[in-house]
Amino acid sequence: MLSLDPILILVLIGFFSIISQLIAHRLRLPAILFLLMSGVMMGPVTGLLEPDRVFGDLLFPIVSLSVAIILFEGALTLNVQELGEHKRTVTHLCSTGAIVTWIVVTPAAHYFMDISWELAFLFSAIVTVTGPTVVMPMIRAIRPSKNVAQILKWEGIVIDPIGAILAVLVFEYIVASQNAVSHTLVVFFKTILIGALVGVAAGYCLAKAIKKGVLPEYLVNTTVLISVLISFELSNLIAHESGLLAVTVMGMYLANKRDIKVDDIVEFKETLSVLLISGLFVILAARIKLEELNAIVIPASMLMLVLIFVARPLNVYLSTRKSSLKWQEKCLISWMAPRGIVAAAVSALFALKLDMIGYHNADILVTLVFFVIVFTVTLQSLTTAPLAKLLGQREEVARGFLIFGGGSFARMIAKELMALGYTVKIADTNWETIRAARMEGIPTYFGNPSSAHASRTMDLTGIGNVLVMSSYKQLNPIVTQHFQYLFGEEHVMGVSLKEQKGFEGHLPSEQYLESLGLFGDVTYSKLASQTAKGATIKRTALTSCFTFEDYKTKYLDQFTALFFIDAKGRLTPFHKKGKVELTEGYQIISLIQQAA
Repeated sequence: MLSLDPILILVLIGFFSIISQLIAHRLRLPAILFLLMSGVMMGPVTGLLEPDRVFGDLLFPIVSLSVAIILFEGALTLNVQELGEHKRTVTHLCSTGAIVTWIVVTPAAHYFMDISWELAFLFSAIVTVTGPTVVMPMIRAIRPSKNVAQILKWEGIVIDPIGAILAVLVFEYIVASQNAVSHTLVVFFKTILIGALVGVAAGYCLAKAIKKGVLPEYLVNTTVLISVLISFELSNLIAHESGLLAVTVMGMYLANKRDIKVDDIVEFKETLSVLLISGLFVILAARIKLEELNAIVIPASMLMLVLIFVARPLNVYLSTRKSSLKWQEKCLISWMAPRGIVAAAVSALFALKLDMIGYHNADILVTLVFFVIVFTVTLQSLTTAPLAKLLGQREEVARGFLIFGGGSFARMIAKELMALGYTVKIADTNWETIRAARMEGIPTYFGNPSSAHASRTMDLTGIGNVLVMSSYKQLNPIVTQHFQYLFGEEHVMGVSLKEQKGFEGHLPSEQYLESLGLFGDVTYSKLASQTAKGATIKRTALTSCFTFEDYKTKYLDQFTALFFIDAKGRLTPFHKKGKVELTEGYQIISLIQQAA
């Protein structure tokens, strides 16, 4: 084994963490797969990283606090008001369905893996979770039907904290059962009670402080972070191991508090979670022993058959019995259930805790969960697209439009595109424009569409193009570059605000500047002005008797060409870089000034 300087090891952990995230982003696959692979390469394969030697007694506190923050961040997304039309199905998947999975997998884990009933129950509780960090990249790559995508997305968001709570309760029962039988239930319920009370009290105090402006803006996120850590440790001091339940309840309380905004907190916590997750899972994977992993391949594979072909289908069947879902949709939901970050983090934490109290064979928990994650993510990433296509549940290449900016002109464009049968969504950070769009029946997202919150909650099913038409000079480049990574540069275009001049260091990137020129050289202010003066959008068919030259002669300089539809029915926005010859059979969509 190589012996490296601890600082160099930490730098390498950061380096491989970022590389893993970038590869996952490019391939549109869950990052956890590459993070775990990096950890295995650094740990058991090359011997560069030995976490127990490098971190020593700090390893357990680091993992404990990291899991607390990750669970709090996950619970912050659990806003019951956002479940939408599939609320009943998602609720059943995350309650009845989770219990079914837990009960079915437990005996299989006990008999196939030859582990104690206690460890079998704990393992089964841990693998009830899926998680948005593994589900969302798969949804984007596979493009399942809208119903399937929405249900899987919300199941991943909701099941994370619920599955973690179930695992915490099972763990507390295991720990409590080490005492005399007469004290077991007392300790068990004390843990639940203290965790819930501390979580609610911490959430209440924090919500009051934020609402009344006690905290200056620049200290809100830092205060929330410290409050999470304090609540975690305080709860543990009062009732042993109740801290995870406390931070989960605290996050759920804040998420459902209507009179405070948690979007900025969520965004900060997700940034921190990415940092923690990236480093944490490289470290955890480095502790895997390949000989132990090799020893369980056959029995663990048998366990996977029960998890994938018995527990999950039974879960989905019982949870969707009275829903309007087609059997093809139910089948695809049954297949798409990869395990992810929370499962890995919680298993590592509980394995360390059980090992510290001398519990026999606790390390197998991490090895087994690692196997489940790699198995489900790899298998389902490779096979779900063909299955979705076979079942007729894979969307065609997305043709819809996300419009950033909800002004009058943008809403006119949205309604015209919707009339043509395109999926459209308007995103804006201004509530007044969002409200106006909703009043006109246009689907909306209120917030920054490039935020982590939007990546997790904004439904982009059927959308493959982005039109940036807002007046936000600083935010437009960020939104543009974010969606260029997702959809490709040719599918993201923006309207110029004004001629870009000034000191070179103050100009946006060249990549962003090249995306400008939507609808030609016209600026945002000119379009807004023309719309305010009564300009309207009109679609005109070109024929042999009415050519594009005739069109220009009729309207002179009183029109702005917006889109054209070719003879095959394909709609394309006009852009200053594009040159097209409009002939018979084409249609042109323009903004016509009132004077014309």
